[in-house]
Amino acid sequence: MRVGTGLRATPFFWGALGTAAAFVVVYLVFVRSYIGQLIDERAFAGADVWKGDLIEFAHAFLNALPVVSVVLACIIAVIVVAIRRNWGVFVVAVAAAALANGSTQLLKYTVLSRPEKGVDTGLSNSLPSGHTTVAASAALVVFLLVSPRFRPLAAVLGAVFSVAAGASTLVEQWHRPSDVVAGLLVVAFWGCIAGIVLSWMRVEPADPPVRTRLWPLVWVAVVSGAGSIVALAVTYFSAEAGSSHLFVAYAGGVAAIVAAGCALAALGNRLYRTLG
Repeated sequence: MRVGTGLRATPFFWGALGTAAAFVVVYLVFVRSYIGQLIDERAFAGADVWKGDLIEFAHAFLNALPVVSVVLACIIAVIVVAIRRNWGVFVVAVAAAALANGSTQLLKYTVLSRPEKGVDTGLSNSLPSGHTTVAASAALVVFLLVSPRFRPLAAVLGAVFSVAAGASTLVEQWHRPSDVVAGLLVVAFWGCIAGIVLSWMRVEPADPPVRTRLWPLVWVAVVSGAGSIVALAVTYFSAEAGSSHLFVAYAGGVAAIVAAGCALAALGNRLYRTLG
């Protein structure tokens, strides 16, 4: 093993460890604890009350999402691979996407469970979100395959697409906010694993390394994250006081989805800045 190869893989290793740890925290807080379930359920109920005209967009978008995601990813992948001839990266990217979707289904239906805390009506576990995973994994394939100079653009577009898909599942009442965030984390984890594999495959480094750090995405993530924390804290204290602020809870859930999508896209762009 070359020392350089190990050093290139190290950031991806820490990224995989961090996303896995974040996934566990989301699951333990929002699925296994009473107050987490309560906050999540208030956001879910708020989406039902305040969805308005968004429901029509969400319904159409989610119905088309699986086919659109796969078709667009395939078309872009074929074009990029034909031009760049990076077949090794193509295999790794497709494998990462397949593993992300497979692990989401395995986690949701086999590994994870949702204890009855008296918050909802005994709904089965819905974490992570499958539709969010499909959208984000399609974005991941495109991100991995494009030229390094286009990766920042792919990261931004992928974040917008993934966040829109995740938020739509909340509006459509298919998923809670934590389900969406968990789906994003699953894809981010496999994106880091793909980075480790590509580092060991000795893929040519980006020349020059990508300098764009996507500060707009970072700031959106910071502002959205701060807003989400405030909104979810209000939701918690209002629940303790016996009242509810469903719009605040809903806004906090959407803000959490936006923060997670933007933060993971910016971090992914940063991690892959030296890989060709």
